[in-house]
Amino acid sequence: MSFNGYGVWAIYRFEMARALRTLWQSLVTPVITTSLYFVVFGGAIGSRMTEVDGVPYGAFIVPGLIMLSLFTQSIFNASFGIYFPKFTGTIYEILSAPVSPLEIVLAYVGAAATKSAILGLIILATAAFFVPLEILHPFWMLAFLILISTTFALFGFIIGVWAQNFEQLQFIPMLIVTPLTFLGGAFYSIEMLPEGWRTLALFNPVVYLISGFRWAFYGVGDVSVQVSLLATLGFFFACLAVVGWIFKTGYRLKN
Repeated sequence: MSFNGYGVWAIYRFEMARALRTLWQSLVTPVITTSLYFVVFGGAIGSRMTEVDGVPYGAFIVPGLIMLSLFTQSIFNASFGIYFPKFTGTIYEILSAPVSPLEIVLAYVGAAATKSAILGLIILATAAFFVPLEILHPFWMLAFLILISTTFALFGFIIGVWAQNFEQLQFIPMLIVTPLTFLGGAFYSIEMLPEGWRTLALFNPVVYLISGFRWAFYGVGDVSVQVSLLATLGFFFACLAVVGWIFKTGYRLKN
């Protein structure tokens, strides 16, 4: 069976159009939220803690703020994208259409990752109005941005298939991912923690993602960039394996 590029483009374009219909929710709200974080954390805490690892505190939190939005938006966009066809019953039309599981995933996950990556770049541009920014490794910054967007979009796709109602759709992003992000060094270095808490923090997978992304900016991180990259790739392939299993078994897609 040849690659159905038209089918992939049709689903991708529909998902991207949905973001334009909800432009305020998709772009404006995260930008306002980011600005408030800078006012609260940059102003209140930054006046007392001028530098972290040799980086001005306001600039230090920029990668963490981008990751916070990236995680939540990638999950939300992908989970809602696949959940809504399940909710309305149109998922059966998609499954019976001449598009393969790979093409379905490419379309939904690609659209969610694209929206999240664009949002990340917009937040980066917004941050430049508040603090002076430096990106030592622009290639790796973009690589981590795209890889993490895609990984969490895959994770969101899994959540969208798993969820049976809107409450379950919000459960993991709100009660698990967001707290892990706050505890994963988004606004501080885990080196600032007591030794016991620092060891415990290393079991938080978000630490490795934020650390790798921050390294791309300032050349510093809580763990080595190689470990961060391996952890991100490991999570990516784990999500990919789960998505493959979902389509192989039809888990919550065909019932």
